[in-house]
Amino acid sequence: MPKGTPVPWSYIFIRLLFKFVLKIFYGTIVVENAELIPKSGEPCIVCANHSNSLTDALLLVTAIPSRTRNMLRLTAKSTQFGRRTFTSWLIESAGTVPIKRRKDFNDEDVDNTEVMGELMKSYMEALELGDAICLFPEGMSRYHPTIAPLKTGVARIVSDVLTRNRDKADFSVSILTCSITYMHRQHFRSDVLVTFHRPMKFTPKDNPELVAPVDFDRIRGVTARMQELISSGTVDAPSWDLVRSAKLASRMYAPLGTRMSLGDHVRLTRTFAEALKASEHPHEHDTNLKIQSLRRDLKDYQDRLVRLGIKDDRIRRPLTRHTILLRMCIRLLWSLVLFIISIPGLILWTPVFLTTFYAVHNFKKSGPIWDTWDEIAQYKLVYGLFSGGFVWLTSILLTLPFASFTAVVVPLLMWMTLRWLEDAIAAFRAFTALTRLLRVGEATAREMRDAREDLYTRVKDLAVGTLGLPQDPEKHFMEKGGREKGRVRGKLESGAKYFSVRRRRKRDWNETLRLYDKVDYPEDDL
Repeated sequence: MPKGTPVPWSYIFIRLLFKFVLKIFYGTIVVENAELIPKSGEPCIVCANHSNSLTDALLLVTAIPSRTRNMLRLTAKSTQFGRRTFTSWLIESAGTVPIKRRKDFNDEDVDNTEVMGELMKSYMEALELGDAICLFPEGMSRYHPTIAPLKTGVARIVSDVLTRNRDKADFSVSILTCSITYMHRQHFRSDVLVTFHRPMKFTPKDNPELVAPVDFDRIRGVTARMQELISSGTVDAPSWDLVRSAKLASRMYAPLGTRMSLGDHVRLTRTFAEALKASEHPHEHDTNLKIQSLRRDLKDYQDRLVRLGIKDDRIRRPLTRHTILLRMCIRLLWSLVLFIISIPGLILWTPVFLTTFYAVHNFKKSGPIWDTWDEIAQYKLVYGLFSGGFVWLTSILLTLPFASFTAVVVPLLMWMTLRWLEDAIAAFRAFTALTRLLRVGEATAREMRDAREDLYTRVKDLAVGTLGLPQDPEKHFMEKGGREKGRVRGKLESGAKYFSVRRRRKRDWNETLRLYDKVDYPEDDL
């Protein structure tokens, strides 16, 4: 078996560097089914959905264990090359191949013939050496809730490499599909799910239909299977509004928060999203009419929650006035304590926050949401890395007699400050939510409870009667799985062990480092 191409030092550096940076930017990165990844030396094409620009590639590079695969070969848009920027150096030094896109050249015709010829040649040679190459078959990154129709390039590469090796009885090549789901892709300390699917393995002997001459319907068939697998592991919806309603339905049906694994939460949301899609194409059918009505009422209920500034859980489990006042005092006191002890570290973090805010603020002006917001996380990662490195080096230079001590203490202090700040903001967010809950009149609260009870009954009927989900979701999902990353198991972890140095023990997978509950998305026509 071939061993694959030797790994350049720049690739090793990039993998280690951004594994560190991604763990700071995102609260929890959950990788599922890593054991399915073909080992180094086995030709493999890694394919994933593409919604977060360069961050998607960095996430795959760091999510695949180095002991399993030594490296991934990447591609990137040509406008990222030839610049005197860190991002440009980063892409070029990792052996990435440039691709020209019409939209980057005022929709003029662009010539990729030479590039694609070299690309196909280098990719086939890489596969024959046992390398893994990474491609995003959607063709481009975009800020949209649906996965675009996949292009057939991956299937054609498989066909070409099988044709070139038709006389090798033991040659095989795999397509490893992967689904990437960001809870809120551009927000600090949100969560990410990376799910690998069982590889599609091809050999000249078992798949002669892909050896030239090839019926193009076979190519389309492989591409359709790839789309099905990638879509099955993430929320693939035609609109942000549908995603919002599906998330509310899943929380109503199984109000477990992080007591349910992130993977189960995403798959459950996807199940409801697929059911609610029926309302996008109305038909004169009782079931579809009921789903349309349910989706409309879910939206109205969520809109009312947003206007009141409270979460569904507070309607589901109402609190007495005495309990609200007591919890307000506890949350406010806890947030003040954490903010106070965070002050020294916040001085170090301030240049990082200001730099990334300024960079992202200016970048948002460069184009519409659908064309720019997929690169926000990338900008935050790069500018945060530079400004954080500047703070670290400056601290060392200002304390030269104690440089070795400062070099260790400053990163530790910044990390602990981030952890204290997360919990401080979460406590203050709870305090403000309780304050708003206190202002909700009894009549309004009763009306919201009645509306929720009706919605819950209809969501439960849809889940159990139509979708075949468990009758007792809390018992089912609590017993399912094990100690997945970020998951809270039982009262001991959610109570006595609430504060963790490693990561915040969130109550809800929807949490970000915000003073408000993030439930809204951009308008679909922006």
